[in-house]
Amino acid sequence: METDKLRYPIGTFVLPPAGDEARRMDAVKEIGALPERLERVVRQIRENGLLDVSYRPGGWTAQQVIHHLADSHLHAYRRCKVTLIEDHPTLVPYDEQRWAELPDVQAVPVQASLDILRGLHLRWAVLLAQCTEAQWARTAYHPGSGITYHLDTLAAQYAWHGAHHLAHLQLIVNPPAGQ
Repeated sequence: METDKLRYPIGTFVLPPAGDEARRMDAVKEIGALPERLERVVRQIRENGLLDVSYRPGGWTAQQVIHHLADSHLHAYRRCKVTLIEDHPTLVPYDEQRWAELPDVQAVPVQASLDILRGLHLRWAVLLAQCTEAQWARTAYHPGSGITYHLDTLAAQYAWHGAHHLAHLQLIVNPPAGQ
């Protein structure tokens, strides 16, 4: 299987146009559903002893991916809240690769991150589901990507992000032929 297909099993993120109500509600549903979907895949990973297996050569292990989701989505939740209360804030980037290499990633059981994600995604989905049209239109700038996000495009980015890493974990459980 091609490296790009392993790296981006659901394809790369395409920034949607702002203001698409149906798409934003899909993103809210995906954000709300991720913890349960993730726990099902992680159960299979644990049962098969695959936490230290990578989804592609040079890629993160299952353990790193799971902890990364908690790290990243904590940042994302904060970014959404900052976007709601500040006028066009600059979002704070972080070095996700270096975070994935910190000692807690190996030392802490993945259940801790699954627990974080369950509570976090509940709060995040409820917050987003209650936003007004004016709140969805609020903007924030991400200096790492150079993108100005609307709240709804930021939500779309993280709905994709969760599905993207869930697909990585599914590759670990069901590797493509020849892997």
